[in-house]
Amino acid sequence: MKNIQRVGMLTSGGDAPGMNAAIRAIVLALDSSVEVIGYKHGYNGLINSESIRLTQSDVDNIIHLGGTIIKSARCKEMRTSAGIKQAVSTLIKDKVDALVVIGGDGSFNGLLAIQEHWAGQVIGLPGTIDNDLDGTDNTIGFSSAINTAIQAVDKIRDTADAFDRVFIIELMGRHSGHIAFHVGLASGAEAILSFENTDTEHPEQVIDSLAKQVKQYQNSCNNSFLICVAENLWPGGVTQLRDQLNRYDFIDASACILGHIQRGGAPSANDRILATKLGVAAVEALKGGMSGFMIGERYAKPILVPLLDAIKHTKMVPDHLIQAHKNIKAINPTKIDNL
Repeated sequence: MKNIQRVGMLTSGGDAPGMNAAIRAIVLALDSSVEVIGYKHGYNGLINSESIRLTQSDVDNIIHLGGTIIKSARCKEMRTSAGIKQAVSTLIKDKVDALVVIGGDGSFNGLLAIQEHWAGQVIGLPGTIDNDLDGTDNTIGFSSAINTAIQAVDKIRDTADAFDRVFIIELMGRHSGHIAFHVGLASGAEAILSFENTDTEHPEQVIDSLAKQVKQYQNSCNNSFLICVAENLWPGGVTQLRDQLNRYDFIDASACILGHIQRGGAPSANDRILATKLGVAAVEALKGGMSGFMIGERYAKPILVPLLDAIKHTKMVPDHLIQAHKNIKAINPTKIDNL
């Protein structure tokens, strides 16, 4: 068993509900003799040597809190050799034996860069609402983001129903459609536009097909029509999509960007449990001398995923979810062949 006396930890990139639960699990799972240093504001704290000591009493009652008690940030300096060397210098100065980073692909790229210049152990935990890391079924924060977005979309549906109006709702995910598709399916959206099912190279065809679907649906049901869209998908954004649809005289569309509300709030039960399981598994991996891995989850069990594999960006919305939405005729009376 690896003899670890000091563990460094940071949360990096966009915050995700459940990060605090992961911090708590790591601190409580380590032997009480192991000192834990939390670097504040992501890699900035590592470069600037800004840190706090995390004890069991510090993390006892944080499992239910959103955000991250050690703060988070993006760090441009970690894209430079000087920044990486300074981060490594801090780790050496602080006599850190292992570094745990909770974040997404950018955070793991930083961890890989540190690994090239430092002999200590490095372990990543998937903390991102986007669910876009390979090798894990879900990431910490994904479940909470979906729940938050569904609550907002349900409220938008009330207004849309009152006016028989079309609402276009943008969901977060950067270049991932996981949130958009899961929220769209769970909220009964009539259309979902994601990277996996939308040909944005031919937007005119998509618009025409979508307009036909709106017209047929409203002629048969005379109800609201919700369109969930993954951010960064549509050229010009959802406001541009709204304007294009409103050129049809039978469509009255409004656009709504949910934005950063999806990142906030208390973590769901699923995220609290996932973060706890992965945090404990991270400690076990460190004790076993493992390094260069993300702790993921497959079929409800923690697994080790090489960091390089975790950031390949091959994880797409599963085909069975896309097919399920196509097959729900009650809310999707016409298929859109061009999507």
